[in-house]
Amino acid sequence: MKTEQYDAIVVGAGHNGLATGCYLAKSGLKVLIVERNDYIGGAAVSRELYSGWTYSNCSYVCSLLRPEVVRDLDLARHGLQVIPYESGATFMSNGDHFAYYSDHDALRREIARHSKKDVDAYDRYSKFVTKQCRFIKPLLLRTPPDPVRFRPRDIQELLYLGKRFHDLGARDMADTLRFYTMSVGEFLDEFFESEVIKAHLAGSGIIGTGLGVYSPGTAYVLLHHYMGEVDGSIGAWGFTRGGMGGVSKALGKAFEASGGTIKAGSALDRFLIKNGKVEGVVLENGDTYTANTVVSNMDVRRTFLNHVEDGELPGDFVKAVKRFKIRGSSGKINIALDGAPTFNNIPGTANFLRGDLHASESLDELERAYDAWKEGRWSEDPYFDMLIPTHVDPTMTPPGKHMMTLFIQYAPYELANGESWDGPNRDAFADTVIDKIARYSPDFKDLILHKEVRTPWDIEREVGLTEGNIFQGELTFDQLLFNRPVPGYADYRSPIRGLYLCGSSAHPGGGVMAAPGANAAREVLSDLGRKGFGRAA
Repeated sequence: MKTEQYDAIVVGAGHNGLATGCYLAKSGLKVLIVERNDYIGGAAVSRELYSGWTYSNCSYVCSLLRPEVVRDLDLARHGLQVIPYESGATFMSNGDHFAYYSDHDALRREIARHSKKDVDAYDRYSKFVTKQCRFIKPLLLRTPPDPVRFRPRDIQELLYLGKRFHDLGARDMADTLRFYTMSVGEFLDEFFESEVIKAHLAGSGIIGTGLGVYSPGTAYVLLHHYMGEVDGSIGAWGFTRGGMGGVSKALGKAFEASGGTIKAGSALDRFLIKNGKVEGVVLENGDTYTANTVVSNMDVRRTFLNHVEDGELPGDFVKAVKRFKIRGSSGKINIALDGAPTFNNIPGTANFLRGDLHASESLDELERAYDAWKEGRWSEDPYFDMLIPTHVDPTMTPPGKHMMTLFIQYAPYELANGESWDGPNRDAFADTVIDKIARYSPDFKDLILHKEVRTPWDIEREVGLTEGNIFQGELTFDQLLFNRPVPGYADYRSPIRGLYLCGSSAHPGGGVMAAPGANAAREVLSDLGRKGFGRAA
């Protein structure tokens, strides 16, 4: 047991916590990051669980990471390398497929194979989504205003939002409001007639979300996945060399290069609070670290309901935190393969095999998968986002071998009849996914050497994400901007002086983005009277 004094403490070495720590340390503060696991990264980790194979255990592809953060922290110098991948495909039960190419002309030809009408519809769709991305991207690294407090900073930011919205024009303003509240299924139905094209695109609207393709709000979730970039290519995705732990590794090096300290291996027990002001943290191993500034990378529920003692928070704030929706809906499987699997009627040289692969052919099929989740079951015909990153990054396996990663919808946190995910249900869930893949790949099962299966329970226990929710809270319209996570506290602060949030429960939400971490650091530095970066809006 020991006690040490710091200027600031960050709880949780996920990528947002690391980003916050980097900015604070760069400003000259003495900063400590404490982490429950023996390794850093949270959900952005690379781990060798089978000899010679590196898995991206949770998050698995990179696009949303803000280029401003990459530049500010010089992450390339600290080893970050993102390799873009091209294309993707949806396998069809009739032996055909829909290939999604990054080359526009090739994509138009492929769309025409399935629907000539949808060729021009796709251009209209792309134009609309691009316009929405341009509207929201400048908001990602700004602090949302509080529309009821009317501080000068809130008024200024409300005026900024109003101007951006007004500049859209009357028709686009109406379309934008409608888009933010509609379902991804209805949105795609307005553009396309081909079921497989709609199904291929709709996956981005439900990944990590306890909603179905016809649930209001899922159109925005699709947009959330489109507003990233790789090497300046808007909407592109890529693999971090060496797995997603490469992001956290680079952030960790940048933090330590600025003089920061990381102490891993013991979880938080409680925040030290006196007279409404934070004074530090106590870890489960008994170690105590004091600081007048503490930043939590945990989700809002875990932060305030699990680690703040009763009576320290206003009752209405506690009620609002309890109302914040954090629902588990996803599973993850990582597989070591003895070689590259083949797929029916597709040459092994097809470049779309280097991208994201699916096997859901219609919106109705996706909605039925959601129906199972509502009943407390995993879908017998699940949606999966499947990638083989070793086609692009061979450093993750021995020569000639491969690693497959799968993100699966839907997997409920609470199974029907109170059943446990541990044991037979975890195995049955994995078998359901593997059996579906095998329908499109005749040699797939024979190539499996090892698999890691992660249910919502596993993600919660190992990463600390409540219910295994990858966004630390649903990305629905009622939980965005000044409502995220709690009205009146969207500025990364809390009712406890000196205690801040920097995780994905805060604006602008989830994904390996680092925007919440950067924004929180800016607000901390503003309160401390130190120069940060960008706007302190």
